[in-house]
Amino acid sequence: MPPADRTAALVEWSGRLLAAPEVGHVLAKLRCTRESKFYADLAGTVTVQQRVRIHPMLHALGVHPRTGAGAALRTLGPPTGRGLEYLDGEGWDWDAEIAGLPELLGAKLAAPAVRPGRYDLVIDPSNLWLTLHETVGHATELDRALGHEAAYAGTTFATPDLLGSLRYGSEAMNVTADRTAEHGLATVGFDDEGVAAQEWDLVTGGVLTGFQTDRGTAPLVGAGRSTGCAYAESGLHAPLQRMPNVSLRPAPGGPSTEELIGGVADGLYIVGSGSWSIDDRRRGFQFTAQRCHRIRGGRLAGQVNDVAYQGDTIGFWTSLRAVGGPADHRVFGADLCGKGQPVQTAAASHGSPAAVFEGVRVTAASREAGL
Repeated sequence: MPPADRTAALVEWSGRLLAAPEVGHVLAKLRCTRESKFYADLAGTVTVQQRVRIHPMLHALGVHPRTGAGAALRTLGPPTGRGLEYLDGEGWDWDAEIAGLPELLGAKLAAPAVRPGRYDLVIDPSNLWLTLHETVGHATELDRALGHEAAYAGTTFATPDLLGSLRYGSEAMNVTADRTAEHGLATVGFDDEGVAAQEWDLVTGGVLTGFQTDRGTAPLVGAGRSTGCAYAESGLHAPLQRMPNVSLRPAPGGPSTEELIGGVADGLYIVGSGSWSIDDRRRGFQFTAQRCHRIRGGRLAGQVNDVAYQGDTIGFWTSLRAVGGPADHRVFGADLCGKGQPVQTAAASHGSPAAVFEGVRVTAASREAGL
């Protein structure tokens, strides 16, 4: 497809955003990847696979006309294992998101700073995916748990001796790993060691019950087979154990996002991923968001600004009080996740419904950054 056709949607969306008085500048970009891979090994396995993924993204920036304060919002539309039909609305309602963005940006420009303290948080899947990625996805990589992967991004507190006994979170926490989900960024037929894709549990009822493995690490914990997590960025790289699609399972018959908000007397509704940091054992962390809404008496009461939530991985997931139902389950993800030396990038999807966490520490992000 000619470049002009690929970017036509970005041009049109940018024009619609710039027509709104709240928006002063727009940055639009589109990342497209087609990965074609041939694999053969001495055991007789031969595979040919092609995967595509796409990630359109728009940043809208505005300046408050009276105070001169600036703010930015990014579209929430996630990267996905689809083609250019994604730009036409297959898998995400881009028209609705673009239409609503200026009003949300205007509210963010006028929002007061958050008052630091402890709040009950309703975290939308558009933000919770990144917390899953950092605190569960990377923490359950077996090569990291064994100390094989320490130089690039540290190790993990979730070690093999704790399998089946570590209380990772509350009983409402059920996390699965898979390489089979439709349109998943880490979905394949076979991994890069010729192992067939599968699905398995990482955390069950709040207890650590699984790891991500490849052929080299699986025997080290007595596993009968690899979970199929080997991946090489190209034929010039040795395969590493890389993250599958890691998702928080919805509660069967669970509440909607609106019902979860309705059950919170004093809290925040966290939407869209922002910045993040986490220590080299995958314990202490901080995450920010695209926007945060105050919750008072079970209702949204306007946006607040400069929000960062902090915690300890086990303490945070232990504070998980409620998980939404299947109707509100949505999938987001990372299309450029780095690991290894030399660094290799890979992609992984993370699905969840909204979820409620009690008494989470919230601070002003600018204060933490020393601004």
